[in-house]
Amino acid sequence: MAWIYLLVAGILEIVWAVGLKYSNGFTQVVPSIITAISMIASYYFLALSIKVLPLGNAYAIWTGIGTVGTVVLGIILFKEPATVMRFVCIGLILAGIAGLKVLNV
Repeated sequence: MAWIYLLVAGILEIVWAVGLKYSNGFTQVVPSIITAISMIASYYFLALSIKVLPLGNAYAIWTGIGTVGTVVLGIILFKEPATVMRFVCIGLILAGIAGLKVLNV
């Protein structure tokens, strides 16, 4: 169950990171509320996951999920550059996440 909590926390991290962009510096009410709620919920699920998982692994995976998801959505939603090097770096992050999950070190 801890891995599911961690996945949910990572997805919520993506939601709040994208929500920050849509909130326009917290000047837009609805995106600001969604951002705040998803921040709190993300930390809550991260806290649940680290009851069982090693802190370092959980934190690295949480931020990795958030980073990869935010980069991908930045490309899709905000027309950010989709360069080969960005995708190489995303691949490296994914490899690190997979390694931490598989090895659970």
